[in-house]
Amino acid sequence: MSQVSKHPARPSTPPQTPAKQSHSQSKAYALMASGTMVSRVLGFIRTALLAVAIGSSTTMADIFEKANVIPTIIFMLLAGGIFNVVLVPQLIKASKASDRGSAYTSKLVTLTIVVMGLATVLLVSMAGPLIKVLTLDWTPAMIAMGTTFAYWCLPQIFFYGVYAVIGQVLNAHSRFGAYMWAPVANNLVQICTIGTFIILFGAYSGDGDQLAAWTSEQTVLLAGGATLGIAVQALALFWPLRRVGLNLRPDFSWRGMGLRHVGKLAAWTLGSMMVGNIASLINSKFVSAAAPARLLLPDGGATVPGEYALNTSQLITVLPHSIFALTLATMLFNEFTKAFHEKRREDIAPLLSRGLRTSAVPIVFASVAFIVLAGPLGRLFAGSSSTAMLQGAAIGQLLLLTTLGLPFKSIHFFMIRVFFAEEDTKTPMLIQTVVASLTVALAFVAVQVLPTTDIARAVALIYGATNVLSAVIAHFLIVRRYGDYGSARVATAYIRIGMMATISGAVGAVVLWLLGGYDWGFAWSSIGAAVVSIVVVGSVMALVYIILLRLMRSEELDDFLGPLARRIPSLRR
Repeated sequence: MSQVSKHPARPSTPPQTPAKQSHSQSKAYALMASGTMVSRVLGFIRTALLAVAIGSSTTMADIFEKANVIPTIIFMLLAGGIFNVVLVPQLIKASKASDRGSAYTSKLVTLTIVVMGLATVLLVSMAGPLIKVLTLDWTPAMIAMGTTFAYWCLPQIFFYGVYAVIGQVLNAHSRFGAYMWAPVANNLVQICTIGTFIILFGAYSGDGDQLAAWTSEQTVLLAGGATLGIAVQALALFWPLRRVGLNLRPDFSWRGMGLRHVGKLAAWTLGSMMVGNIASLINSKFVSAAAPARLLLPDGGATVPGEYALNTSQLITVLPHSIFALTLATMLFNEFTKAFHEKRREDIAPLLSRGLRTSAVPIVFASVAFIVLAGPLGRLFAGSSSTAMLQGAAIGQLLLLTTLGLPFKSIHFFMIRVFFAEEDTKTPMLIQTVVASLTVALAFVAVQVLPTTDIARAVALIYGATNVLSAVIAHFLIVRRYGDYGSARVATAYIRIGMMATISGAVGAVVLWLLGGYDWGFAWSSIGAAVVSIVVVGSVMALVYIILLRLMRSEELDDFLGPLARRIPSLRR
């Protein structure tokens, strides 16, 4: 974003003062963060409704999750890095031309539509082999159902490509809001289609053979609705694109676009994304073995978490990272980059230390809150069937295991920004390769030595542990290259903040116990009860936490609340 602010879309626009630039950036960050927040909340509603429709620790939930997640991972594997790493600098450069990048953008959009269209057709034709390769021990009936879902879901790859390239065009012309708010349209469409599914076919009851009773109409509505949401998300960007006034047209003259040169520069980043996404595909293959194993259990395997439950636990834990760590790291990234460009390497350590300590306030609290509220959070995404409590407990177990590495995930993310700011993409690639390889190796060992019903739990624990390892590796590399960043002070801050979060967690645990959170009581009785329990316990924990940090005069709290305190005077007290 710092590059965009330096190169306005219209050459005639007068240069902004630093104060105006800061205000403009703050508005952009606020707009992006609000879009992310609304989209995440709607995503939670969509996920909760989907569990009502087809369950969470169920055969159909895992089959649909497999087919619906494959397009996202394949898109990131094939083109995600190209759109985000290679094209952004080119679009920014093109936006400074006399035609404001109209010719280049026309070529780029045309190329994207052609390439992603051909790739999508090829992958759809390979739906059956893809499902077979990416699953473990699935029965013929499960393979057939997964293939049918994949036929409907794989076209999402094309619309992901369109969304990515049009979004980056808008970002290059300082239109940040539409790209972050378009997923809201996607979630609204999917909420409507899943709601319609429940009205027409009823909620999952926990009885009968779900796979045998499934109909073609259910497939079209569920999987077709998922793809329709992604299509709407992409097409929604064309209206703000028209307002940019680029006069785009089909242009097949792709020679001389400069993609090969930029691609070479971004090779390490693209390699890192490939390694990470290939590892995700392999690990999801291992976890998919839970679906057929569940069929052999007398209770339908409601206590056995699978791919849907694992992905849901990750969806929950990534929320504070996405809202707080990502926003803070994005803001500091501009300062890192400026310090490197101005040869002020001595400023890197203080900036990194401040970022790590400030992010500790929300991230450590979120980690403790997830541990305390793992049960109600799992129940929230477990549907309304007769086995919903057991399914919620299965998700809660994965949430506990995944949460253990959450603070380290954010620490690693901050440290990696330093390497990127110095335009070093090789080091992050090497870290990613080591960690991804270890993750796959450990997951393979787990498949060999553990019962199939425990594979999802093992992978969740591996994810949490490798987040710790990523942070440790990044720490040593940062210290070796840039010197100590005040790691002792950072560690002390985390311990001090962690103690306050633990105390607030103990208070929250008592409140949750009173709400029946540990004996299948009120907190487990329904989705609504889970929501009430989460709000009550979370509010009590947050209040106790902030009071404790205030009493100990935490400078990290002041840094974290600073932007809000400037707008809400009562927070200064």
